[in-house]
Amino acid sequence: MARKEIKSEVAGTVWLVETEVGAKVAEDDTLIVLESMKMEIPVDAPQAGIVVEILVAKDDPIEEGQAVAIIETI
Repeated sequence: MARKEIKSEVAGTVWLVETEVGAKVAEDDTLIVLESMKMEIPVDAPQAGIVVEILVAKDDPIEEGQAVAIIETI
């Protein structure tokens, strides 16, 4: 198993954290929802795994390319 950083593709603000540490996620499951330019942008799991760390909280400002979560791939 390998750890994978999940990064934001846009700058914005954390609107919602959809998952929690220890959760099993499938490829394309939404982990976090960002608000950017009044749009909701989902940050999805690129592959199946287990969430080992959430690096942001609701209302945190996010930069493009910033790591927002870490999953351990299955």
